Amino acid sequence: MNYKSKLHDINAFVFDFDGVMTDGSVWMYADKETVRCGNIKDGYAIQYAVKKGYVIALISGATSLSINNRMESLGVKQIYTGCANKMQTYRLFLEKNGLSENEVVCMGDDIPDYEIMSHCGVAACPADAAVEIKEISDYISLYAGGHGCVRDIIEQTLRLQGKWFHADAVNW
Repeated sequence: MNYKSKLHDINAFVFDFDGVMTDGSVWMYADKETVRCGNIKDGYAIQYAVKKGYVIALISGATSLSINNRMESLGVKQIYTGCANKMQTYRLFLEKNGLSENEVVCMGDDIPDYEIMSHCGVAACPADAAVEIKEISDYISLYAGGHGCVRDIIEQTLRLQGKWFHADAVNW
């Protein structure tokens, strides 16, 4: 089945952070805080999907106050960081939200994302994802991590479902 036909059933998005919402670069400072660089268009698409009623979750092995702050500023309420076992967290996410696997897009970029991406409706990845992740992906974005891949999959889904670029699109 073509991935676009699967997008009709999507009600939720699950994203990894480093390598998906960022380009994977991390600047480390003496106070142990790390700084990451993301894409503002990804942020716009996330907050718009939240506004349109989609469930958005972040499931990441990383931990950082800046990750939580960024996701909260976009309206994301389900932020799971420091995940040693992403599949366990993903199962809890599905249960908590009454979702079936086929209702979820999962976007990851590396081996820790493999298991959850194998159990979702649409597995998507950035253009620069690991080979193992590309092999199981229904969709490989034309954009690299941190360069618009999140916006790409969200926009495709919302456009297909007739929910993209309505009058409320101009309000952040």
